Amino acid sequence: MRHASTGAFAVAPGGGLSVENPVGGITTFKVTADTSGGAMTALEALVAPGQGPPLHVHHGQDELMSMLEGRFAVKLGDELLDAPAGSFVFVPRGTPHTWQGVGDRPSRLFAALVPAAVAFEQFFVRYADLPEHERGTAAFARLSAEMQAMDVVGPPLGGRLPGG
Repeated sequence: MRHASTGAFAVAPGGGLSVENPVGGITTFKVTADTSGGAMTALEALVAPGQGPPLHVHHGQDELMSMLEGRFAVKLGDELLDAPAGSFVFVPRGTPHTWQGVGDRPSRLFAALVPAAVAFEQFFVRYADLPEHERGTAAFARLSAEMQAMDVVGPPLGGRLPGG
């Protein structure tokens, strides 16, 4: 499917739509399907120590991640990798993956899904609207399925570190 181009644009520091994310931090959408003409969804995520999403799959998008601060454990298929700040990770569509911020400080990453993922964007907004007592891995999986945002195929890493 071909999408219309929107032209060049820039997003200032602190710009974009920010929502509380499922992994105990803030996700800021720097680029959405609307702003990119459907070309990509791009976000910056602040991740609480020890937190990360359940193992999941994007069937319609490739995902690119750049670890900006802190350290992450990243699971790609069956492989568990150490990804400190400065690491880059490519996740081809259809690949089960997850990640977890490790250490005692929040971590930060930049991620892009190509092409744009409207249901993924809306998932974050809807999850952030859930009352605190309704959140968690089960709610993540349920809402993901309802919105067809991604397929949850396993649990979060839950403290597992590369080599451990």
